[in-house]
Amino acid sequence: MGKKKTEDFPGAAYGFTHPVSSVLRAGRGFSLQDADPGAKPGFPGSKSDGRKALAAADGRLDELQERLYAQARGGDDPTRVLLVLQAMDTAGKGGIVRHVIGSVDPQGVQLHAFKAPTPAEKRHDFLWRIERRLPGAGMIGVFDRSHYEDVLIGSVRSLATPEEIERRFEAIRGFEQRLADEGTHIIKVMLNISPEEQYQRLAERLDRADKHWKFNPGDIDERELWDDYMQAYQRAIRATDADHAPWYVVPANRKWYARLAVQHLLLETLAGIDPQWPAADFDVEAQRERLKKARDIG
Repeated sequence: MGKKKTEDFPGAAYGFTHPVSSVLRAGRGFSLQDADPGAKPGFPGSKSDGRKALAAADGRLDELQERLYAQARGGDDPTRVLLVLQAMDTAGKGGIVRHVIGSVDPQGVQLHAFKAPTPAEKRHDFLWRIERRLPGAGMIGVFDRSHYEDVLIGSVRSLATPEEIERRFEAIRGFEQRLADEGTHIIKVMLNISPEEQYQRLAERLDRADKHWKFNPGDIDERELWDDYMQAYQRAIRATDADHAPWYVVPANRKWYARLAVQHLLLETLAGIDPQWPAADFDVEAQRERLKKARDIG
């Protein structure tokens, strides 16, 4: 086989110079401190170019999602996708759900936003509530926050002992390996926003009456622990990044770039799966003749 050309990736048709999965992968030796929240790796275009590229790729993402859904419904293919979104407040998780996930057929998406565990959930192991929300075959599952809250907040807020945090990391590694073995393609995204940009977004929520509903006074409490959270994210990424469950650190100061990057992580994953339309389980020509005969009914 010939060497694969650099142009042979979905983003090449939309202005990317390199696959998003290669330029945003955390990988071995990754340093969150060195990651620039204002960068736009792999995409030399402007904001206007990025918005056009996002809209242009909507159709391709929608087609691949429908093929994945149809492939599962047409047989016993277990393939599914799980997109995990983690970030500090205001980093743009909601915008990605609206502008990226919102471009595909909602019947093929399972979205869940994880809040603080309920008393009932606390009576179980931390992965219990996660297991109950996993996507079915042929689905794109989206977690707005996830099982990683239990190692991030758990360590920053000292809600669990260091020994328990280590146990949870080990449990997460085993959990994600099992999911991958069962046919789940995992995409873990940390939206990397700078404290300066977060300040501006929080201030805007206070300045605009139509955004007051988005403001949570607790966001300021978490902001005061910024350095602790960055250390917790660094540790979580290094402890759980794997080829079957990779972490991608997406610069989030430019909302348009973050949305475009996540869209193309999904595109690359789905293109790699290459789901196929299921073959008809009936005689197409016979049914076409039946339809012609029934044309004048009604």
